[in-house]
Amino acid sequence: MPHFMIMSLPQDHTGGTVPGWPTPRACVADNDLALGRIVEGLSQTRFWPQTAVFVVEDDAQAGPDHVDAHRTVALLASPYCKRGIVDSTFYDTAAMLRTIELILGLPPMTQFDAAATPMLNCFTDEPSLTPYACKPNTHPIDELNPGSAYGAAESIAMDWSDFDKAPWDMLNRILWHSIKGPDAPYPTPHTSRGWVVVRADDGD
Repeated sequence: MPHFMIMSLPQDHTGGTVPGWPTPRACVADNDLALGRIVEGLSQTRFWPQTAVFVVEDDAQAGPDHVDAHRTVALLASPYCKRGIVDSTFYDTAAMLRTIELILGLPPMTQFDAAATPMLNCFTDEPSLTPYACKPNTHPIDELNPGSAYGAAESIAMDWSDFDKAPWDMLNRILWHSIKGPDAPYPTPHTSRGWVVVRADDGD
């Protein structure tokens, strides 16, 4: 097993609402299931006692969020990961990178990861080697977009040949209405403390 691996699970990018393609919900469910199976498989190998899996979106995609559009998802899986706690420390991508560098004994690459706060509060020195059991998906991964899906025509016209080639603002709106419904009000930007914060009008 290499000391360091990067793996991309691309389904969370979805295919918009292209008719006949998996729905955005199905894409995310498929991605989540794949991640769970990867961790489950790793946790049953002899490498697990020396393994840490860091999971983060490739970018926040400027998507609407009821608190702040800069937020993103970060997950950690390891025998040395603390369980049953709430860690309110501010972490960013550089913090995750700095943590990986410390585990591997590597020096910082830039001033940003050198100054970042390591994710030390997430770890314990008492490992739990119990293998992880992947939970089954709760949303069908074979659900397909109908021809009448919101934004179907716009999705067909988008470039899906590689990540981030689809126009993010239009795609965000399509994803929002695909999941929330065509009549759900789209979040509007609000300025707070110099940042642009996106909040949903209905508080969701």
